[in-house]
Amino acid sequence: MSRAAIRYAKAILDNASVKGNAEVVNNDMKLILETIQGNKELKTFINSPVVKQEMKRSALSQIFSAVNDETKSLFQLLASNARFELLDDIAIQYHNLYNDSIGIEKAYVTTAVAITPELESKVIAKASEFTSKKITIENLVDPSIIGGFILRVADKQYNASVSSRLAELKREFIIN
Repeated sequence: MSRAAIRYAKAILDNASVKGNAEVVNNDMKLILETIQGNKELKTFINSPVVKQEMKRSALSQIFSAVNDETKSLFQLLASNARFELLDDIAIQYHNLYNDSIGIEKAYVTTAVAITPELESKVIAKASEFTSKKITIENLVDPSIIGGFILRVADKQYNASVSSRLAELKREFIIN
């Protein structure tokens, strides 16, 4: 992430918070991010140095015609500063800053298969030991961990995977 994307996101959040639109803008940012990440042509269009900034602004304003005026003003700002390539990073940073401002921490849980509701409640309980914030979970599936889970909350990690336990046992056998 670029520092510029963080600065844009902070400015938008501050402005939206003053106007009471922070949650609406957060939903807009999620929509923008999902759309850009889900459409390779749109991402190429936004990042193209050949396409004029005004054309990008106009296209994005039409594509995202339902978004809040606060979000639309971001398009104008990015056009005037020729920084549209930051749009998806700004959306990510805005979402992170917004969650932080309302006391939500995202926990990343890597499992061998999709997480079950039972395991999700256990993971939330474990993640609550790392932070006092409300926890939301994003599940990443990686069959190579064999079983168990790896939990990351902020800069802390808890590894309860079968693959790490097997690696531990292998090291012990080699030493002995």
